[in-house]
Amino acid sequence: MKKVLILALLLTFTTNTTIAATISRKGTSPMKKITQTAGRTQLGNFAPEFAHFNDDILFGENWNNQDIDTKTRSIITMTALISQGITDSSLKYHLQNAKNHGVTKEEAAAIITNTAFYAGWPKAWAAFNLAKEVWAEQTASLSEKDKYAQTIMFPIGEPNNAYAKYFIGQSYIAPVSTTQVKMSNVTFEPKCRNNWHIHHAKQGGGQMLIAIGGRGYYQEWGKEPVEMKPGDVINIPANVKHWHGAAPDNWFSHIAVEIDGDETSNEWLEAVGDEEYGKLK
Repeated sequence: MKKVLILALLLTFTTNTTIAATISRKGTSPMKKITQTAGRTQLGNFAPEFAHFNDDILFGENWNNQDIDTKTRSIITMTALISQGITDSSLKYHLQNAKNHGVTKEEAAAIITNTAFYAGWPKAWAAFNLAKEVWAEQTASLSEKDKYAQTIMFPIGEPNNAYAKYFIGQSYIAPVSTTQVKMSNVTFEPKCRNNWHIHHAKQGGGQMLIAIGGRGYYQEWGKEPVEMKPGDVINIPANVKHWHGAAPDNWFSHIAVEIDGDETSNEWLEAVGDEEYGKLK
């Protein structure tokens, strides 16, 4: 009888040790069961079968399968979504899920950086913007300028001191190309705008503005202001009086492209007054 009890104790110890080792490999404690109700909440009446597959199969079975631990599964899912260019609320959900299952800010940054080399740099930029919201411990201390800088793909650059006397408010400039076609990223803080001015040229000349971030305005003398948002392009003919700058409540950035011409020069004129500018929204 004693031999039977000793054998039973040994078997129990061995079994428990195996379980403990398995838990140790997959996490420090047994995983809390993952439940999902988003499918039924959002699509239950419209697509009940899809809701069933989402809630019961994808999450109910697949995510609770511990052949790989949940942290690893979260990392795989992050990488898959970023690689496909999916950077909407579904990625943000999975980034939060990854954080909840132990992925640190440093690990998240390394994962997205590694993915960028295979999936593309723009996808990584978009993913980082969401990741910074999820791992937001250090984001709160950023200045408004730094927060805005994270939303555009070109650098803001240095204060535009050389032309400060022709601007109301603070502007920044970052050269993008200095050969062939000269281009610079010009960024305006809210309410900042340049004076009325003219790009003179005997032939050719003028300027092109390509909006890349925030919201701003362009106006030609005698015409209504034109709102500018990312993707908008303004072609400014030579010898036309105009100004451009940020909206009252937004930062604004545009790429300024200098158009080659004969006998070109810039003429800076009067400032855009507060009364005139104050009519903008």
